[in-house]
Amino acid sequence: MKMKKLLAIGLSMAMTLSMLAGCGGNTPATSAPAEPAAEDTAEAPAADTAEEPAAEDTAEAPAADGEVQEITFMVWDDLEASEDLITKGYKQSVDRFNKDFEGKYHCTPITTNLEEYYDKLNALVTAGETPDVFIASPGANLNDYATTGVAAKMDDYLNADGWKQTFTSDAVFAGGTYGDDGGDGPGIYAIPLNIAAACVFYNTEMFEDAGAEVPKTFSELLDACQKLQDKGYTPITISAGTAWCLSMVAGYLCDRNGLNLQDIKDHKTDWKDEKVIKAGKQIQELSKYFQKTAAGDDNDIATAAFYNGEAAILIQGSWAIGQINGSCAEGFADKVGVFAFPAVDGSSADPNRVIAKSDSLCMSASTQYPDAAVQLIKYFVDDTASKYTAEVGGKIPVTSVQYDEKVAPPELKYVMDVFKNASSTFGFYNESLYDTEAGSTFDNCFVDIFTGTDPEKALDPIQEYYEMNVW
Repeated sequence: MKMKKLLAIGLSMAMTLSMLAGCGGNTPATSAPAEPAAEDTAEAPAADTAEEPAAEDTAEAPAADGEVQEITFMVWDDLEASEDLITKGYKQSVDRFNKDFEGKYHCTPITTNLEEYYDKLNALVTAGETPDVFIASPGANLNDYATTGVAAKMDDYLNADGWKQTFTSDAVFAGGTYGDDGGDGPGIYAIPLNIAAACVFYNTEMFEDAGAEVPKTFSELLDACQKLQDKGYTPITISAGTAWCLSMVAGYLCDRNGLNLQDIKDHKTDWKDEKVIKAGKQIQELSKYFQKTAAGDDNDIATAAFYNGEAAILIQGSWAIGQINGSCAEGFADKVGVFAFPAVDGSSADPNRVIAKSDSLCMSASTQYPDAAVQLIKYFVDDTASKYTAEVGGKIPVTSVQYDEKVAPPELKYVMDVFKNASSTFGFYNESLYDTEAGSTFDNCFVDIFTGTDPEKALDPIQEYYEMNVW
């Protein structure tokens, strides 16, 4: 018998305890150090600030006359201290919401950091204190929130007043659409905020100085790294201390070698497939060109090494544009190029597939104030926020907003070119596997491979996990 997912059990227990206690909603959590720093640019009030009708099956708790409806928003960065430009935009959306609804609604952020985010969010869920609005990534985590009744179904809200028509297409909701175990049918449980594509950022000056060419294949990537190293540069900066950063590269290599994740799920093959073994060996080849501190560096440190000119290549999602341009020296953005992760020599796999993901917002199914929560979410995807997403943050907007490409960071155009040339997209492996534990197990296997463990042996944990829980 397959083992039940621990998180799903914990979430179900939290819901049961909440019902036994007769709770009508969640208890707002105290704000941790505020998250993403406020935007530098003064923003006009959002055009759409009309109160959103509650979904038919959601009862709005009445507020006493003059009482402000207090809601919470949980995010994975520090709204006050972060230099990340996307984070600053999130802070701005909260500030605009609080200003426009002063005396009626108020949002208090709950902030943490990316590495601890889901642990802290799940602890609040288990305690019956789910934030009214919280950020989540499509995949195993969001699936748990949707299928255990933690996140609210958003279809009725999206269909009211034409809100859904402001998005570029129904396709942007694919990552937030789930069937649920309660018999209510499939629905949208998360509102996307932006789209990011995982690409390779490179320092054009360093490449030119070393005589390195933009690689089209993995062997050409190794050749470019060798030329950079011979010239005295650190070829690649990457985080193995934040395991998903390394496993993002592993996911690309598995895909470029022709691995089909559905075949793993259906047990047509397994994690000892020669394509996965080869990807592990390629990680070891590539790791010769990582910075010496890669094993301990977290994502922020690794990214900073790129925009501080300490390394020539950063393999990262396009959300890095906000980090780079929020912290780099003046003029640095002009020498940043972007290319798609290269093909693997001799592989027949499609080399034009791109890892893509979106930040998304969920509303707690137990919120006392769904109208306030929906209005807050709208502020994250209105024209003001969406223009900021493109023109300042450098991410791809999910709404049909018109933005000035000349104002947007130059790297966004290069990322858009990669995205437009993509034949299809796929998700981070650690967010695309059977559950969150499978994802973290995959991450840790490739960290072990990076540190020198033979790939076939290092893959034992993920193989055993699937044998016990999936097949």
